[in-house]
Amino acid sequence: MPETATILPPLLRALTVLDFIARHLDPMTFDQMFAAVGTPDDALRAALRGVDDEDEPAVIAARLTLSAFDDMRAAIANGEDLYAIYGALRHLPRALEALYPLASTEPVVNNFYLDPSLRGDADIAAHAARPSRNGETGVMHVDNERGSRGGYSLYVPENYAPDRALPLVMALHGGSGHGRAFLWSWLREARSFDAIVVAPTAMGRTWALMGKDDDTPNLHRILDTIGARWRVDASRLLLTGMSDGGTFCYVSGLEAGSRFTHLAPVSATFHPMMATMADAARLDGLPIHITHGARDWMFPVEVARRAAEALSAAGADVGYGEIDDLSHCYPREINAALLAWLRDNPR
Repeated sequence: MPETATILPPLLRALTVLDFIARHLDPMTFDQMFAAVGTPDDALRAALRGVDDEDEPAVIAARLTLSAFDDMRAAIANGEDLYAIYGALRHLPRALEALYPLASTEPVVNNFYLDPSLRGDADIAAHAARPSRNGETGVMHVDNERGSRGGYSLYVPENYAPDRALPLVMALHGGSGHGRAFLWSWLREARSFDAIVVAPTAMGRTWALMGKDDDTPNLHRILDTIGARWRVDASRLLLTGMSDGGTFCYVSGLEAGSRFTHLAPVSATFHPMMATMADAARLDGLPIHITHGARDWMFPVEVARRAAEALSAAGADVGYGEIDDLSHCYPREINAALLAWLRDNPR
């Protein structure tokens, strides 16, 4: 459609800026950072003037993108706290979800959903642009409407074939988050490097960090369901997560019965007793990669440093990455390296 061709360039630029804001969100520097990115939404607003096809994917994504900018500006003008900014950014994954169906028909959108290192490769672009097969490949949601709990969202690469087992990433959202949104923190890399990504939603408001654990059985149930439908590489099962989701990687992933072969908590908190109380056989040689921001304002970086030391002393095979400019945000730039680590170190 002519309208789509007009909307896509400013839409993709605005989405790229939103992604930058989400990655660099820091309460100490947000106002300056937001001022520095300017007004990339102006061109998008201009492109939408006179557009009347509100059901077209690019238009839906554009409206959600503009809502994100509008809500951030309102939060700043009203002197609201950081959580209002997080709320504004919840429009971003919704926009990414709305736009994704065009990846199989619009080359510029296909390119947008590829890892930057692969953009410009015509063979890879053609390979990635296959249309989704309903119920078999692409983005799927199982009992995971926004506001629901305990379901999951799933991405299976469009080029999936049952003759090749794929690694699986189970990615856990942060506190008060939702798997349907967190899926988009991983989709681009999964699509680029052939991995299945599952983003479950916690049974409660956040993961079972205290009291009865209903989440671990649910994660294993989801793993069983996916393993029965798609061919999954049982030697490459990564449990990762952000903030509370990262902490639950420790809580659940260190249990003796865990089937996950690799753990990758991000921006998580940790108590050294987790290492001393964990099953020794489970910890022995267990690949764990910890990522944390030097500027994390919620869980100070010293927590992650102690976690790496305690888990190493307990016998785990620990890697540690500290990112100087990272606050309490998800650093999507680590995903490709985590997938390479998972691929190169089966267990």
